[in-house]
Amino acid sequence: MSQLVAPAGNSEKLKIAFAYGADAVYLAGRRFGLRSGADNFSKSQLREAFSYARQLGKKTYLALNAVLPDLELAELPGFLSELSERPDGVICSDLAVVETVRDWSPQLPIHLSTQASVLNSATAAFYRDMGVSRVVLGRETSLEQAAQIKEKTGLEVEVFIQGAMCMSFSGHCTISNYMAGRDSNQGGCVHSCRFNYQLEQGETLRSSHFMSAKDLRGIELVGRAQALGIDALKIEGRMKSGLYLATTVRAYRSVLDQPQTWPFWAEELEKIPHRDYGTGSLDRPADIEQTWDADDHLASPWQMAGQVLEQVDGRLVFLAKNRLKLGEELELLGFDGRTWKVALEKMVGLGGEPQLVAQPGQVVWLDAPTNLGPWVVARMLGA
Repeated sequence: MSQLVAPAGNSEKLKIAFAYGADAVYLAGRRFGLRSGADNFSKSQLREAFSYARQLGKKTYLALNAVLPDLELAELPGFLSELSERPDGVICSDLAVVETVRDWSPQLPIHLSTQASVLNSATAAFYRDMGVSRVVLGRETSLEQAAQIKEKTGLEVEVFIQGAMCMSFSGHCTISNYMAGRDSNQGGCVHSCRFNYQLEQGETLRSSHFMSAKDLRGIELVGRAQALGIDALKIEGRMKSGLYLATTVRAYRSVLDQPQTWPFWAEELEKIPHRDYGTGSLDRPADIEQTWDADDHLASPWQMAGQVLEQVDGRLVFLAKNRLKLGEELELLGFDGRTWKVALEKMVGLGGEPQLVAQPGQVVWLDAPTNLGPWVVARMLGA
């Protein structure tokens, strides 16, 4: 069965991802990765994350996928040497980083980042000879091409299956550098491809988001990916919410286990903020139909209500993530795919005082509809 690899932007999201069925997570420290806007992990948090995952029989992959100038490259060995616990693999795109990791831990699996834009078996074989054991293929690769690369090289292959898409070849875009002075290949992308541009067509000016891509949703292709032997399916989104993470991981876990259920779970994926969906290049080359010509405002009627911290004597200790008030209805997303609807008829503060409203960050007692564990996420319809 294909491995389900989920994003973990912080420790809380790592636990949510594992609770909902991810086999592995990818995460990063405060440096050397490509999502500087995520919370990311301190060195002590990385050690705790690696240990926590091993206790669950899960895997962690440390992203070291930035392209590093000499000064930062010289500091990488020191960063690695301070990690008393090791991840189950590292994700690299810079060959100098690959070499540094091999010197640090010769037996540690190295995954080549999609930033390297590997699209063919010859390039994959080159990186294999450099010590890479898995290739996260460029997003321009189809599932059939991925299977061929695996067969010809003997490498494990991983593809993105859900999330935001880049209009450029990954690792080759410098628009952000020129427009904002921020290097997308060192974690500073400002997503210039999502901007609205004025296009001059003869004497006519037209506004267009002509570089903005639809979001990827490949849930209907999961069965095909498994039949082709794709080793890992990856969800994008280290900077996205706990609701996004719970929804996507729950959906893909369910379809990996029961591929025929994908139509139901495709509908569930409509309940998170997203651009229009497409399948990217997974089943055919991306074309103009994969362009999303609209303002980059990801609206959804659903929002994260909060999450369960623990259950005590038939009541939930619940952390509000949005403003809650009596009379509203929550949907609690079970780890097994079931969803429980709960009307907020009573909220009680930790001190025992009744609450008409719970503010974001407030912890309250709620009646439990069933036996639920920590990290269960709840959603609600917004105003």
